[in-house]
Amino acid sequence: MTHDVIVIGAGSAGLTAAGGLAMFGLRVALVEGGKMGGECLNTGCVPSKALIAAAARAQAGKRDSLGVALAATVDWAGVRGHIEQAIATIAPHDSPERFEAMGVEVIRETARFRDAHTVEVGERVLQAPRIVIATGSQPAIPPIEGLAETPFLTNETLFALDRLPSHLIVLGGGAVGCEMAQAFARLGARVTLIEAEAALAREDAEAAGLVLDNLRGDGVDLRIGTKAVRVGASRTGVSVTLPEGEVVDGSHLLVATGRRAYIASLDLDAADVRHGADGIVVDDYRRTSQRHIYAIGDCRAGPRLTHVAGYEGSLVVLQIALGLPGRVDWRATPRAIYTDPELAQIGLTEAEARAQRGQIEVTREDFAHNDRAVTEGNTRGFIKVIRRGGNVLGVTIVGTHAGELLLSWSQIMTGKASTFALGSAVIAYPTRSEIGKAAAFAVWEPKVFGAWPRRWARLLARLRR
Repeated sequence: MTHDVIVIGAGSAGLTAAGGLAMFGLRVALVEGGKMGGECLNTGCVPSKALIAAAARAQAGKRDSLGVALAATVDWAGVRGHIEQAIATIAPHDSPERFEAMGVEVIRETARFRDAHTVEVGERVLQAPRIVIATGSQPAIPPIEGLAETPFLTNETLFALDRLPSHLIVLGGGAVGCEMAQAFARLGARVTLIEAEAALAREDAEAAGLVLDNLRGDGVDLRIGTKAVRVGASRTGVSVTLPEGEVVDGSHLLVATGRRAYIASLDLDAADVRHGADGIVVDDYRRTSQRHIYAIGDCRAGPRLTHVAGYEGSLVVLQIALGLPGRVDWRATPRAIYTDPELAQIGLTEAEARAQRGQIEVTREDFAHNDRAVTEGNTRGFIKVIRRGGNVLGVTIVGTHAGELLLSWSQIMTGKASTFALGSAVIAYPTRSEIGKAAAFAVWEPKVFGAWPRRWARLLARLRR
């Protein structure tokens, strides 16, 4: 064996696994044929959130806000510069030098299995008793007539545009489609979003409706419940034909219709690793059909989120290095959509909880009653706490910085805190985080001020006369 562990892929999952295993003193080879940091750093989370931040600045100058009139001018070259600077600032955290300093052998080549313990990497042949696959995902391209012959954008090419689109057509109404549609509309592009079914379909319907209303307010033309039947070149750049024959002409087309596992080049059959249309098949411990080979992050069937990939990388480190069981638990998996307002979710939505658990209780607080939101002149949104008995099943938050408010609920749902602890916590005033305390206290309010506490209070009052 040339190494103790071979890790294939240097995105969030692979970097977490390789770094952790090396810090336990194992001989680790980290193989990456593309850019270190993977999709999140280079073409996903980081550039998209940098673009969204620039778009928010532009939007602030489009209206009279709180008595202050602003004037915004969008310089696309400057926006691109901000995106590139954000990537460059974060890149050293994912660099070969940093991981080599940890003791990882970083090999900048593509990998292909020869057998279940052997991987070809360029001109080299590596062998290890444990192998971790963390090759990530790539854009899923739908089989639309004419699309293969028509130039289009994905997240892999969107941030390298040399000019701001005059009319961006977005296919897909999920998180990425909605985030990018709103951002480009705020930067001054005309935007049409086409979604065949329901936009933000997996989210709480009321919260999603609030987000979509704001997209419309920002000028996004939402075509929900209709699909693209044909795509082709046009005088303006690209045309999309809808079912009734209507043609939408635009300058650019962004395909944001989901992602699929990036595994084709691995030759998994040579290692006898089971895989399907949704990626590599794994058990709850991230083991493949070959129990010494693990698959973590977007390359396997399951949720595709950067923080999930890092979580799975940590679990695999504990299993391989220390022999500790690392079974995944998705009950408290958070996610956030970085539109304005943001939409954050942890655990089950109200609809999912009713379908799966039957009788539930929902506690709700609106940002209209949050003093910080009032002072900011931005009271859109709410928090819903979905529970059954004393167990929190899920939390939905829609509003400014909603994603930042999920941490306390993650602690509660994983048993590291409680609604009573949050409801009685001392929180700085005025902050938006107070809405979480208000919701948690509302859960306990009927018991705190119930019949028995009231009787006890009256008894003490009489005794003290």
